[in-house]
Amino acid sequence: MVEAKTPTTALARNAMAYVLAGGRGSRLHELTDRRAKPAVFFGGKTRIIDFALSNALNSGIRRIAVATQYKAHSLIRHLQRGWNFLRHERNEGFDILPASQRVSETQWYEGTADAVFQNIDIIQDYAPEYMVILAGDHVYKMDYGLMLQQHVDTGADVTVGCLEVPRMEATAFGVMHVDEESRIVDFLEKPADPPSIPGSPDVALASMGIYVFKTDFLFDQLRRDAETPGSARDFGKDLIPYIVEHGKAVAHRFTQSCVRSKAESMAYWRDVGTIDAYWEASIDLTDIVPELDLFDQDWPIWTYSELTPPAKFVHDVDGRRGEAVSSLVAGGCIVSGSRIRRSLLSTGVHVHSYGLLDGAVVLPRAQIGRGTRLRNVVVDSSVVIPDGLVVGEDPELDAQRFRRTSRGICLITQPMIDRLAV
Repeated sequence: MVEAKTPTTALARNAMAYVLAGGRGSRLHELTDRRAKPAVFFGGKTRIIDFALSNALNSGIRRIAVATQYKAHSLIRHLQRGWNFLRHERNEGFDILPASQRVSETQWYEGTADAVFQNIDIIQDYAPEYMVILAGDHVYKMDYGLMLQQHVDTGADVTVGCLEVPRMEATAFGVMHVDEESRIVDFLEKPADPPSIPGSPDVALASMGIYVFKTDFLFDQLRRDAETPGSARDFGKDLIPYIVEHGKAVAHRFTQSCVRSKAESMAYWRDVGTIDAYWEASIDLTDIVPELDLFDQDWPIWTYSELTPPAKFVHDVDGRRGEAVSSLVAGGCIVSGSRIRRSLLSTGVHVHSYGLLDGAVVLPRAQIGRGTRLRNVVVDSSVVIPDGLVVGEDPELDAQRFRRTSRGICLITQPMIDRLAV
C-alpha cells in the first residue's frame, strides 16, 4: 500500500500511457447499446475510463493516448470535453485514436496489440522511452510510477500488473504462473486448475491487462506479431505468452502500487462488466465508509465536470417529503417530495413526488415520474419513468418488462419503457 500522493518521477515523464478503450462490454447488455463500456457512467459524475486516465495523470504521466473502436461517439465526446487540458508546449499530449483503417482500407483494430501497432507512427512523434498499456474499463486507483520503477529495476522485457485472487476464482482470468522472484514462467488463459503463488497455495495471480514495456522493444514485438500468421493480434493471447517463453516477463502485484486514502482499508479493484457487478459497485459507494473513497483529494478522479446548480430537495409534508438517506446525489438533481434510500443519483436527475427509490442507480438526466417505486434497479441516462411504475416487487412481471438478472437487479432503458405503452 502507498499513501496517496502525486509523484512526478523522471520515469513517468518519459512514459506514455496508452489506454485500450474499444471494448464492446456485451455483458452490460443494453447499457452499452449506445456507448462503449469505458464510457459508461460511474459514481454519479464520472465515466469508467476516467479512473485509468486519472491514475496516469496522478502518476506523473503527461502523454496519453486512447484507442477507441466500438460505438465510440459518447466516449470521444467525453474525452474531448474533459481531457483537453494537456498542452503540447509543456511536453504533454492527449490523442484520441479511433480505428480509422490507417494500415489498410479494410482493416479495423483486430485485437488489443493491433490497436497499438496501427498507431506506431503517432507514438513515435512523442518519442516516449516507456509505454504503459492500460485497459480502460476497470475501477481502481494505482500509481503507475511504482510499476515503472519495478520494470527498470528488474530489467524485464515486460512487466504485467497482477491481482492476487482466491485461486479457484482465477478460472475467469488470464493467470500468471510465477517463481519465487515474481518472474512469470507460464501464462494460462482461464485455466481450470490455476497455479498458485509460491508460499500461498490458495492464491493466484490474475492479469489486470496492464503492461509496461520499453518502447523500442514493444515496437519490435508488435512488428514481429503482425507478420505472424494466425495471430489474434492480442496482448494476452499472443504477445505476453511469446515474451514469457522467449524473454523476461515479471509480475507486478497491485498491492505494491494501489493508492489508498486513510479511509480505505483494502486495495480496491473492480471489473464492473456485468449488470450485477455494476449495480453492486455503485451502491457500495453509499456505505458510511465505502471501500472506494471518491472524496480523496490527494488522488482525484478527473473528469468532465458539467456546470450544474446544487442538488435540491423540496416539499416537507407527510407522504410528500424530499429526502435522501445513505445516498449520493449529484449536482443538478431535484428530489421533489420523494424518499431516496441507499441510492445513487447522477447529474441532472429529477425525481417527482410521492415516490420511493431504494437501491437505485440512476444515470444522468433521467426523469422519475410521480408515485413510482423502484427497488434494486439501474436506470439508463435520459430515461423517462412514467407515473406509478413499480419495479422490484414482482419478479415475474419485472422479467417480462425489463432485463432482470439472476440476483434480482433490473436494468431499465428507454426502449423498454416505450414498449410498455404498446
